[in-house]
Amino acid sequence: MSGQPHTDPVIPRAKVANIANVLTGLRLVLVPVFLIALFAGDGHETPWRVLAFIIFAVAVITDRFDGALARSYGIETDFGRLADPIADKTLVGAALIGLAMLGDLPWWVTIVIMGREVGITALRFAVLRHGVIPASRGGKLKALVQAVAIGLFVLPLSGPWLTGAWVVMWIAVALTVLTGIDYVASAIRDSRGRLAGQ
Repeated sequence: MSGQPHTDPVIPRAKVANIANVLTGLRLVLVPVFLIALFAGDGHETPWRVLAFIIFAVAVITDRFDGALARSYGIETDFGRLADPIADKTLVGAALIGLAMLGDLPWWVTIVIMGREVGITALRFAVLRHGVIPASRGGKLKALVQAVAIGLFVLPLSGPWLTGAWVVMWIAVALTVLTGIDYVASAIRDSRGRLAGQ
């Protein structure tokens, strides 16, 4: 037209170094800090357990914010979609293993929940070349209930409060198993759909 070079419109892409991913990284950094507070003293001193709960709660809150920020501001990245669940699993795994080592939670609970989380994370990596499978609503509910259950066990509760914590933990275990089955079923359906489209 006017002799100016033609350029295609550039579609902006979210940078990996954004606030949502920084919050995900912060959650990973808080894991060892949480463990130090959890095991301080003999592992059952009330002030340290309350501090461990506060650190755990802050880490969980960053999980609520990073995803919301990424979606609201259009800064979602493949790194974030992959790193976010890994950060979650690291925090949950550290808490569950720590509580089991202290004798506050049976090892079978830790094994069931972590077995599901490790298995699903491995499945995410296996299907990564076909795209990242986002967390489902059931998975998000499971993560929330797990966080509440673990937080209650981190606190030095007793009596009816501990009974209430166990009720929440049983719900968390049930959701963990059910959403794990659903995730695997979804991955199988997607795989069959890709094969049918080839």
